[in-house]
Amino acid sequence: MSSRPSQLSLPDSKAPLHERLADAVEKLIASGRYKRGDRLPTHRDISRDANVAIGTVTKAVNLLERRGLVRSETGRGTFVNAAIDMDEDLVDLSFNLPLPVVDEAQFQAAAALAASRLGSVPNGGYTEPGGSREQRTAMAGWLADTRLQADPDDLLISIGGQHALHLAMADVARDTKIVATEAAAFSGAIAAAGNLGLALQAVDHDQQGMVPADLERTLRETNCRAIYLTPVCQNPFGFEMGAKRRREILEICRSNDAFIIEDDVYSVYARSKAPTFRELDPERVYYINGLSKSLTPLVRVGVLLPPPSRRAAIAARLRAEVWGASPFDVEVARALFEADAHIRARDMLRSEAKQRVDLARQVLDLAELPMPEGAPHVWLPMPAALAENLARRALERGIRITPPDATAVGGEKAGGVRLCLMAPHRRASLERALKTLSDLTRNAAQQVV
Repeated sequence: MSSRPSQLSLPDSKAPLHERLADAVEKLIASGRYKRGDRLPTHRDISRDANVAIGTVTKAVNLLERRGLVRSETGRGTFVNAAIDMDEDLVDLSFNLPLPVVDEAQFQAAAALAASRLGSVPNGGYTEPGGSREQRTAMAGWLADTRLQADPDDLLISIGGQHALHLAMADVARDTKIVATEAAAFSGAIAAAGNLGLALQAVDHDQQGMVPADLERTLRETNCRAIYLTPVCQNPFGFEMGAKRRREILEICRSNDAFIIEDDVYSVYARSKAPTFRELDPERVYYINGLSKSLTPLVRVGVLLPPPSRRAAIAARLRAEVWGASPFDVEVARALFEADAHIRARDMLRSEAKQRVDLARQVLDLAELPMPEGAPHVWLPMPAALAENLARRALERGIRITPPDATAVGGEKAGGVRLCLMAPHRRASLERALKTLSDLTRNAAQQVV
């Protein structure tokens, strides 16, 4: 259905005109005026009814695309992706999800292409552990487009980044019973270490990451032989490690004969142009990446680039555990790459992340953020008791946030809450949640019970 817009009134705010127009159209979608699959009026009709320039309409539609609400099809028009609920009972800021940047039409096209190729998958789907040569070449191409050059023969395809992380930790467990990381870390890393009987040792950090002197002390005093880190958008603290700090940490690991597990799943947001640890020392680094944060978690495909000398042992473990990632999932990922979906997703996510970080800074009155150019989450440091209380009170107000015990490893700096800014589809929902959190934090100390 396509018709002239009705009740298209722009909200009265200080936001740019195209954002106000996008909010007005979003409100019509939420009200049911335009349903899933409906075609929106032409740019010219919207321009006339809203009394704005066509260029403003174009910017508004681009913004709605970034929010995942509409899709533009060349020669056909702009279509609604899905209905939205203006009155959500719960705004969940506890999951680090990308916006739905792959729409239904893209999934259908990718799935159809993937299905047409299944007959040529080696051994009826039982490819060699870690993926067929053709599939590994596709994943290496994705890495080359988005992050680093990799030889297809060096990488292993996993069932997402979490699986790759578990494989890496299982391999270093042959050499160490302790893995060093920051005072708080990705909950999946904590779970993987616990499952493998590995102890996590907290290392002091600053706005660049692990403090070299404390890492040196930790490795020498504990006989730890591996470290785990997320250099871009550290989870949950949110900093990006620069080139100088990476080299300092690498030298310490070399002098103490320690491996580095580099979790680079947020590399889509990287701004510093620092080389990866993998590029600096491939013999020492287990490099991890995946599609869940940069494209879609609906296609469970990840990559692991282990030290070359350790690849065969990890491939054997992969075969023993699950044989390999689903060939269909890998073929869907390959089809999405061929359609440049990952490039469009990168641009859309980075742009929207910048807007959301700016919003968080403004609403929460944050003086400084470690990644002001855009990040999927921000960290609010506070004592653990205050953080737990805030999480409880926020849930009572319809907002779920990551509680401190989900990410804590040890030490005073583990206290705080993580806010996942990209999880809500609608920026208006995020703003409402942030305003509520702002109110709750003003008198947080008085509310601890």
